[in-house]
Amino acid sequence: MTRKLAPGKLVIASHNAGKVREIRALLEPFGIEPVSAGDLGLPEPEETGTTFVENALLKAHASASAAGLPALADDSGLEVAALGGRPGVYTADWAERQWFEGEEGRDWYLAMGKVEGLLAEQGADVDRSARFVCTLALAWPDGHAEVFEGRAEGSLTWPPRGTLGFGYDPVFVPAGNTLTFAEIDPAEKHAISHRADAFAKLVAGVFQEGAFKTSSP
Repeated sequence: MTRKLAPGKLVIASHNAGKVREIRALLEPFGIEPVSAGDLGLPEPEETGTTFVENALLKAHASASAAGLPALADDSGLEVAALGGRPGVYTADWAERQWFEGEEGRDWYLAMGKVEGLLAEQGADVDRSARFVCTLALAWPDGHAEVFEGRAEGSLTWPPRGTLGFGYDPVFVPAGNTLTFAEIDPAEKHAISHRADAFAKLVAGVFQEGAFKTSSP
């Protein structure tokens, strides 16, 4: 039986400002009071897992234990078919830390360039299909956890386009679209992203239907 989430504070176990914004927007209709791990000054645990599930659980349990509150962690990444699923769980690692790259300190243009370079090595007819994968782990201070996975299928384009997204969004074109995630209005992206897919499964699993969803304006 899936444990239900009660209204109240929920820690978003992330220091990634882009992820926090997206998760806040997804939680807004449900009466949850999200607070990020960064806002609480919680340390970032070392992501030693080799799968999205392992890393999501690691982060969720760390924040839930430290804050004494339920915590929601996201571990997500880009899987490129022609690269055997890479960068996968190491998606963020491909964006090397740079002092000049703002609050997260990662060079995402460099990461996108690495992917494109490896694809270019395979020739003009290379398979450019890719997917974003998102694993959400919801953990409670007593150690209980629930896990939900979402996907967004698409393909990669070059050069990067758009300024509305983050991470690899400027080179990812979702299936059935001609715009990259970074060119799509955030509200539309929230409806079709891998994070939205995982979040819909989380809502169906842990939110009591109609119990505390706020009305639309």
